Amino acid sequence: MTYEEMIEDETFIEGMQTRIISDQEMDTMYIPDVEYMNIDGISRVLQILVPRKRVMENEKYPLIVYVQGSAWHKQNVYQHVGQLNYLCKQGFVVAIVQYRESDLVPFPAQIEDTKTAIRFLRKHHEEYFIDEQNVFLFGDSSGGHVALVSGLTSKLPLFNSNLYSEYSNEVRAIIDFYGVVDITMEDGFPTTENHQQPDSPEGYLIGRKNVLEYLDIARQTSPMTYLDGDIPPILIAHGTKDRLVAFKQSVKLYKALKDKNKEVIFYRMKGADHGGPMFFCEEMLDEVIKFIKKSIAHD
Repeated sequence: MTYEEMIEDETFIEGMQTRIISDQEMDTMYIPDVEYMNIDGISRVLQILVPRKRVMENEKYPLIVYVQGSAWHKQNVYQHVGQLNYLCKQGFVVAIVQYRESDLVPFPAQIEDTKTAIRFLRKHHEEYFIDEQNVFLFGDSSGGHVALVSGLTSKLPLFNSNLYSEYSNEVRAIIDFYGVVDITMEDGFPTTENHQQPDSPEGYLIGRKNVLEYLDIARQTSPMTYLDGDIPPILIAHGTKDRLVAFKQSVKLYKALKDKNKEVIFYRMKGADHGGPMFFCEEMLDEVIKFIKKSIAHD
């Protein structure tokens, strides 16, 4: 029996309250663990949040691809599902990327995986109600770093796997929350005692090597290397009391972007540490939405 065939029950008893539905009410359809790649037996998945109405016909929503920070180690991809659902309820599909962690495969695997996920989502845009012309990257901490490098190289023949190669990597804007910019910065990680050593997070990123002994690889990991040409607008937010990734990392990126006359917004989060409610509250996420809407392409 279809919805149209179902006869409406008109029973009404005094005291009942009637609400008329508009069919525009929206909640979230959560689609967990969608496999987007399997390389050498290593499966990687997406957590997908889709705005849902009772009747879904020709809906198409902008896509936010979110990269969860993890010091490039194994991610807790569920960490910000609750907070990111706010973006979904404002009319965005949100896909949280699980990448191959640095314990398994070094840079640039994390970038390759993120770009592969973007192409996978473009391939399946109808299934997930995605407006494939409007794709955005968002990440925090090491995920901010991955989002930056993935977005800044989205039009370049760099860090691409062979999967879904007929689809585009391109994104319209990048949101970077307290992301790593330069792993060679001497005081860039205030509380990392083994900073730049082979067993540090940044050492693991480049294959368990001493960062200062492999500067050529280290430079390839830096978003600073990819600021020329036609790059997407960038929103940066960083806390002035960040104990894990120094505030000056984002200052360095902001200054370089300004010097090159690139489009960038910097939110200096006074008193904020590494993450937390100051970044993922509705007020700040509204700033993210405002920034994204400025970059949306309309048919």
